[in-house]
Amino acid sequence: MSQEQTNPWSPQDALVAMMVAVSVADQDIKTIELLSIERIVNHLPIFIDFDLARLSSVSNAVFDILTEEDGLEALFGLVKTALPETLYETTYALCCDVAAADGRLREEELRFLQETRYELNISRLNTAAIERGARARHMTI
Repeated sequence: MSQEQTNPWSPQDALVAMMVAVSVADQDIKTIELLSIERIVNHLPIFIDFDLARLSSVSNAVFDILTEEDGLEALFGLVKTALPETLYETTYALCCDVAAADGRLREEELRFLQETRYELNISRLNTAAIERGARARHMTI
C-alpha cells in the first residue's frame, strides 16, 4: 500500500495538523496563533509546495479527530505515519512557535508539548534547545 492509501495526509498536512492541535489544546484558538500558523506556512521552505486550500480541511480534520475518544492518540498515529522521523524535531519546533505566539503558555499547551516530546521520542536536550529558541523568538520588550 502507498502512503496515500494508508494515510490521507502529506508531511506538510501533518505539520499543519500539529500546529492546529497545539493551538486548540487550551480550548481557545487565538487569532495570534492562527496568524502564526499562516505565517509559518507562507514562509518556511518545507511548505513551498503546500496547497493553502488544505489548511482549512486539515484544521477541520483535527477538530473532528480531537472530539473522538482517544482522539489525541489517533492524531499522533496519523502524524507519525505521514512524517519521516527527520521531521519530528521540526514538528516540535513549529508547535513551540505556535504555542508561544500569544506570549503565554497555558497548562494544556504545556501538556500537549510534553505529549508531543514523548510520542515523537525527542531527547530532552533537543527539546530544551528548541524551547529556548522559541522563547527567544517570541520575547517582547
